[in-house]
Amino acid sequence: MKPVVIKYGGNAMKSLELRRAIASEIAELRQSRAVVVVHGGGPVIERDLTRLGIESHFLRGMRVTTPEAMEVIEKAITVLSKALAQDIGHAIGLTGRDANLLEAKMLEPEFGRVGKVRQVNTELIEILLAQGITPVIGCIAVDSAGEALNVNADWAAGAVAGLLETDIVFLTDVSGVMRDPKDPSSLIRQLTEFQGVGLIEDGVVTGGMIPKVEAALNALAMGATSATIASGMTAGVLRSALHGEAGTTLKPN
Repeated sequence: MKPVVIKYGGNAMKSLELRRAIASEIAELRQSRAVVVVHGGGPVIERDLTRLGIESHFLRGMRVTTPEAMEVIEKAITVLSKALAQDIGHAIGLTGRDANLLEAKMLEPEFGRVGKVRQVNTELIEILLAQGITPVIGCIAVDSAGEALNVNADWAAGAVAGLLETDIVFLTDVSGVMRDPKDPSSLIRQLTEFQGVGLIEDGVVTGGMIPKVEAALNALAMGATSATIASGMTAGVLRSALHGEAGTTLKPN
C-alpha cells in the first residue's frame, strides 16, 4: 500500500496539546500505513515576524516574502519540522533544502521569495519510508540556484501526493465542504473533480473554502488518487477521514 500524505495546517498547531494529540494519531496510523507529513506554520511565522518588527502582507492569499522575511520564515519552519518530528517519533524533520526535496519556480516578482513546487525528490521520501522513518516536510523549497523559496503548504503537499501518486488528507480548520456553511448536516462526503469545480463556479464554495478545494483539485491534477479535506481542530479525526467517515473526499473524474 502506498503511503498517505497528511497536510498539517498551521491553525491546527496553535495548541501544543492538540498538536501532540494529532502527532500521536499519526504515529498510530503508521502501524498500518506509511505516512508522509507536509506542514505549514502560519501562526509561528506571524509570531516571529511580529517579534522582530518585520512587516508582511498577503497578496491573493499568499504572504509577500522579502529576503528579510524569508530568513525568518525558513528558521521558523525548520525548527517546527524538528519539533513535529519529535512529537511523532521515529520521524525526521526536513525542508526543501534537504537533497533538493522540494524544487520550485518563483512566482511573479511582486510576491518576492515565493514559489510553486514543480519537482519532488520522491526517491529520498521512499528511502526514508523503507527504513520506517516518517518524513516531516516543512514548506520551504529551493529554486534553480538552490536559494530558499516560501511555498504554500497546501500546494506543496499536493505536489508530494501527486508525484507519489497516492492519497492526501488536508487537516484544516473546517469539517469539510458543506452546501450550507451554517448547517453541519449539509456536509458533502464525496465529490468528483468536476463537481468540486462546479461548486466553486456555482457559489456554493465561497471565501476561505475556495483555496482549500482548489488545493485538493491541484493535488488530483498532479496525480493524487484522492484528496480529503477534514478538520484537524479535534483529536480522533484522522483515521475516520481515511475511511470516508469524516470530511469531504474528492476523487478524479
